[in-house]
Amino acid sequence: MIIALLLVHGAAAVAAPLLVRALGRRAFGVLALAPAASAVWALTRTGAVQDGHGPSEAISWVPSLGMNLTFTLDTLSWLMTIIVGAVGALILIYCSSYFEDDSPGLGRFAGCLTGFAGAMLGLVTTDDMLVLYLFWEATTVLSYLLIGHKTTSHDSRSAATQALVVTTAGGLAMLVGLIIIGQSAGTYRISEILASPPSGTAVTTAVVLLLIGGISKSALVPFHFWLPGAMAAPTPVSAYLHAAAMVKAGIYLIARFAPAYADLRAWQVTVLSLGGATMLLGAWRALRQVDLKLLLAYGTVSQLGFISMVIGAGGRGAALAGVGLLLSHALFKSTLFLTVGAIDCRTGTRDLRELNGLGSRMPLLAGAACLAGMSMAGLPPLLGFFGKEAAFGAFLLGPQHHEGPTGSATADVVLLVVLVLGSVLTFAYTARFLWGAFAGAPGKPVTEVFERGPWLTVIPVVLGVSGLVAGLAATWIEPLLAPYAEQWPPPSHAVHLGGWHGFNLALLLSVLTWAAGSCLFAARTAVEAGQARLPHAYSAEQTYRLLMRSLDRASLEVTGAFQRGSLPLSLGLIFTVFIVLPGSQLIWGGVTWPDEVRWWDNLAQPAVGAVVVVAAIAAARARRRLRAVFLLGVTGYGTSMLFLLHGAPDLALTQILVETVALVVFVLVLRRLSGKFPDDPSPAVRRWRALLGIGVGAVTAGLALTAAAVRTQPPAASDLPRSAVEYGGGHNIVNVILVDVRAWDTMGELSVVLVAATGVASLIFLGGDAHARSRRLVRSSWERRSSYTEVGGAEGSGSRWLAEGGLVRPERRSTLFEVVTRLIFHTMIVWSLYLLFSGHNHPGGGFAAGLVCGLALAVRYLAGSRDELLAAAPVMPGLLMGAGLFLSAGVGLGAMLAGGDPLQSWSFDLHPPLLGEVHLVTSVFFDVGVYLVVIGLMLDILWALGARLDAQIERDADDPSAQPTLHEEARP
Repeated sequence: MIIALLLVHGAAAVAAPLLVRALGRRAFGVLALAPAASAVWALTRTGAVQDGHGPSEAISWVPSLGMNLTFTLDTLSWLMTIIVGAVGALILIYCSSYFEDDSPGLGRFAGCLTGFAGAMLGLVTTDDMLVLYLFWEATTVLSYLLIGHKTTSHDSRSAATQALVVTTAGGLAMLVGLIIIGQSAGTYRISEILASPPSGTAVTTAVVLLLIGGISKSALVPFHFWLPGAMAAPTPVSAYLHAAAMVKAGIYLIARFAPAYADLRAWQVTVLSLGGATMLLGAWRALRQVDLKLLLAYGTVSQLGFISMVIGAGGRGAALAGVGLLLSHALFKSTLFLTVGAIDCRTGTRDLRELNGLGSRMPLLAGAACLAGMSMAGLPPLLGFFGKEAAFGAFLLGPQHHEGPTGSATADVVLLVVLVLGSVLTFAYTARFLWGAFAGAPGKPVTEVFERGPWLTVIPVVLGVSGLVAGLAATWIEPLLAPYAEQWPPPSHAVHLGGWHGFNLALLLSVLTWAAGSCLFAARTAVEAGQARLPHAYSAEQTYRLLMRSLDRASLEVTGAFQRGSLPLSLGLIFTVFIVLPGSQLIWGGVTWPDEVRWWDNLAQPAVGAVVVVAAIAAARARRRLRAVFLLGVTGYGTSMLFLLHGAPDLALTQILVETVALVVFVLVLRRLSGKFPDDPSPAVRRWRALLGIGVGAVTAGLALTAAAVRTQPPAASDLPRSAVEYGGGHNIVNVILVDVRAWDTMGELSVVLVAATGVASLIFLGGDAHARSRRLVRSSWERRSSYTEVGGAEGSGSRWLAEGGLVRPERRSTLFEVVTRLIFHTMIVWSLYLLFSGHNHPGGGFAAGLVCGLALAVRYLAGSRDELLAAAPVMPGLLMGAGLFLSAGVGLGAMLAGGDPLQSWSFDLHPPLLGEVHLVTSVFFDVGVYLVVIGLMLDILWALGARLDAQIERDADDPSAQPTLHEEARP
């Protein structure tokens, strides 16, 4: 059921923009059904969870990583599911009154908020640590989008980026900790780790890394600064993410692993010290805020420190108090944030210095806020009071009965003092909030209130009353939360969450906090003045900004030093690193060298190798571009000859075709470049380049030799001749690998080819849409052909060797070339089809066949220019590439529809009339898709580097004053 609920959230998030477009802001009410369903489902499983038989689901996902979609519902996840679902549903309904129908980006906002609810549901219910991390990062990304909802606001974008950087950095540290714990335990199941937690130095380090993720998410010191900055988000985001859900993820993580590691000294020092510091710092900063939302933000920071300190301390009493505070905080803080949103919407301000008399103008909202404020300040009979009383009682067990959560009476007393001081400050800033928002001051104009939707008042009232009801029912709530606390041994003196416990020291401390908090509020003017006089220390946010500026500066300096836009410099750095690192291992790393090296099988191999070496040296020394391209081609053709001599005809064929295509591309580009290379390096630079080349070759050869010498298992290729026939139904091992064994890799390569081809024209010709320019060029060629025909041109000039040969300028025509083209073009097309359909058993395949067909089109273009190319292939390149990718993907989809695995192949032996026996493998259709993509790529290259450059050349010939440039759009 949990997986089904996650799918419902995902579907709702995807459909949200459409719903908002159709229903406007009323769509939020429909979207609220998804989190509401989660809360209702969790409530229906209350009895099973309390008995320890909560529902669980498991689906194998990535077995090689030990990652499974495992979900379970225990007491802690049950509580969090109710909080995330119920509060999330109410806030979505609240949004229907908070926003207007024409609010920009409302559909995106609705989808992100619904998706966030689903991500939190997955985070708190998963029993797999790796899946927990995935949901963790999903909440990070969605919170970034929600905080940055106002895309035109610099403050909003800056706050979103700040939250993203801080929480992502903490999440990465947490991931390392999760992996160490998982590897040490031999499992990534959280329940199994908690049942038998691993130990050791590595695990202790991992626990600290885990806590870094939790404290960054929950905005504890020193990561507390991102939460007040995130108040740039719309108020519903603040109420949900920063009060009830996202920041609770860190608290949840601490609570989840506390039963296993709360007794570690590293855990106690980290959680208790940072939690206490956060509680005091956040509350102190809240006392001087005049923006109601910012006041609540710092109050949230303080409360998160309070909860993390209590729930992470360990011990049954502290654990019970912690989960009670977890629930009460979600209720009162979401109420208060939504109250601020209502005030802002209905008055246009959140500044408590400008607000006056809202208590009488908005009595229901004021009542709800007072109930929530009383819970936050720890006043009875609200749930916050009972949670705080239980926390006091848990830490009093140390000095009274030596049964405190830390195991040290002194430490318990220190922490108790921190709790009392933090509670005093909490009472004071709560009073500041309520007084500033709703009190009336004589002689000051009453703030004008505008009417808005009813949900702005109804939802805060529901949440505020819920805190009161939960407080009155605390005695009945305690048994529901007790199973979580029962993971610790029972103390001789129990701590209870609800009910009257008589006059005791915990109650005395509560009365003390109320009295001291009242005095602090009464002296608020003097407190504000005292805070203003205090020197401002260097804040954590300033440290963050300094760090980010330093990183930006360092990256700029490194980029400026090593990436200057110089290709020789970039290649030189790459080659140097390659020589230094692997080369040093070859020399001093104690590598294993082969006992025997067979230099050649026949004399043809060293002869071809010598030719390749000589051509490579000559290419490096060439000063003219065309000569260098020719010599480079010799090295490529020589390599293909070596493939052939080693018995790899398929590789040899592909290498020859690729080298030929490269030569064509080089020649097309060289038409617009000077004949010589522009640089004339000094002799020292030449020697350095030569040494670099020799070093790279030597290291590559050494790696090849050592790789063969250290083999411990038989080669994977030894079984390929048999498996190629049995698995792929073909004898060409290379082609079977491409279209069967590693078809997914080929699909990815096709996608990359498509993207690369799409960007070719854009990289060469700047400005406008590349495909639109290609269409204009095709249309221009057709118009040119038609006009030429109408005046008695090509169509009436008798026989021609080329279809559009009459359109070629006389100075560019070559009768010999035209004759040869007519003789070989159709043969090349037929050969490409033969390679395509025979490639499963003989050298060839879709890639080689597509190159042959593309070269045939290149021959037609070279013989007759762009009009001849259009006559040979009157189709847009993008259409061919898209059809090819669609066909290849369709083969995979067809296999799934037929009940097989994606891209699975089937073999059939057919006996059609006249053709005899035909062995058909369905992967041939995948190969046809590859064939079309390669042809489309070749056609795109010929249009970009050929036809459009022709248009430039012709225009330059007609206008000699024009300066030729490769970055100029061809406008025929």
